[in-house]
Amino acid sequence: MLPVVALVGRPNVGKSTLFNVLTRSRDALVADEPGVTRDRHYGTCRLGSSAFLVIDTGGFTDAKELLAEATVRQSLAAVDECQVAVFMVDAKDGLLAADRVILEQLRRFGRPVILAVNKTDGRDVEQALSDFSELGLRSVLAISSAHKRGIDGLLGSILRELPETSAEDAIALQMQGTKVAIIGRPNVGKSTLVNRLLGEERMIESAIPGTTRDAIYVSIERNGVPYVLVDTAGVRRKSKVEEVIEKFSIIKTLQALEDAQVAVLMIDAQEGVTDQDASVLGLALQAGRALVVAVNKWDDLSPYQRERCVSELDRKLVFVPWAERLFISAKHGSGLGDLIAAVDRAAASAAANFGASEVTKALELAVASNNPPMVSGHAPKLRYAHFGGNYPPRIVIHGNRLDSLPQSYVRYLENFFRKHFRLSGTPVVLDLRRGENPFAGKKNVLTEKQLQSRKRLLKHVKKR
Repeated sequence: MLPVVALVGRPNVGKSTLFNVLTRSRDALVADEPGVTRDRHYGTCRLGSSAFLVIDTGGFTDAKELLAEATVRQSLAAVDECQVAVFMVDAKDGLLAADRVILEQLRRFGRPVILAVNKTDGRDVEQALSDFSELGLRSVLAISSAHKRGIDGLLGSILRELPETSAEDAIALQMQGTKVAIIGRPNVGKSTLVNRLLGEERMIESAIPGTTRDAIYVSIERNGVPYVLVDTAGVRRKSKVEEVIEKFSIIKTLQALEDAQVAVLMIDAQEGVTDQDASVLGLALQAGRALVVAVNKWDDLSPYQRERCVSELDRKLVFVPWAERLFISAKHGSGLGDLIAAVDRAAASAAANFGASEVTKALELAVASNNPPMVSGHAPKLRYAHFGGNYPPRIVIHGNRLDSLPQSYVRYLENFFRKHFRLSGTPVVLDLRRGENPFAGKKNVLTEKQLQSRKRLLKHVKKR
């Protein structure tokens, strides 16, 4: 494993901005308001042959609200996990009583602490550093994470505290495996599912909608198989989204979908399939992701409620009959083994690859079983097919008059290919390519010799 560096401090001191600078990414949400980050967010800082993990944490506060206390627990867990803690303070605010309390908590873990005095732009650096001298820390650095000033000095101080590591092998082990995006409306149990699969409180769980704001990537291993779970923010209707932070959270969810191989759509069994569930499902289909539907909170339903729930699923999810449905309880852990197995099947199907002869033979069988309908007195000709790519599987069909194929027949072909190749939990995309006339657009110009030959032929026909 790579060594770990935790970024800690009060809310809104610039931890997420520094995280993005160190990881050379835009993975962490950044906004000019406190409390944006709540869960632990991991990234990798690469420096030539060296590398280390960086953890962005939520701000330490003394508030007694549920979310604030949970955020502090996550931050303390990051400090417990790290080899070096970068304690960030705000030069504009100066030394506050809250900073002293945080440092006292950090010292209990016995980790090396580097003090990063942020937001020193336009200020007397010596004065800014002297304001924090009474904390008695050996490593005190002036930085500006927003303008990337003082970052080299900070990195040098971090590396001096870390053990030497070979980055090549360690980086190869980070975030490998099938990427699974957990998506759904707010408060359907996405974070609870991730925690249950991990076996620890890695994500903050709360009955308050919108607790998760970022897309958090977590590596796990089940039965020797690696996975990367992505806990995403709940997606609400556009008319309900007003805060800028929530808009950015939805963008992060969409990016996580594009990055994943499989999407697990979580539905609250107690509420059934809502219009918003269908909207979230539409996002997964637009991204072309393999799909598994996880109906959560199943243990809390009576037999009658379960029967009604299944009936509603059959009716409202009729347009994705290929997606496996699993009935689970993220809270109690029931059905999670079956869920992982369904994810494996969906991932394998999405990654499938077939030869041109196999696909063409399947196309011939499909046409022999059900000929395409006549359109304006002509029947479309489906001549041959080949495999066009995966994630999702794409089949390219060549022929004539394919633009006149009815959608019902296109769906028939999709279902036929899915059944023939035993694909589970993945959409199948058909790319219909019409054969082009090689003489299309060319002028019918005859040479003088050709004209004379045609005249002689016509004269000979008339004589006969």
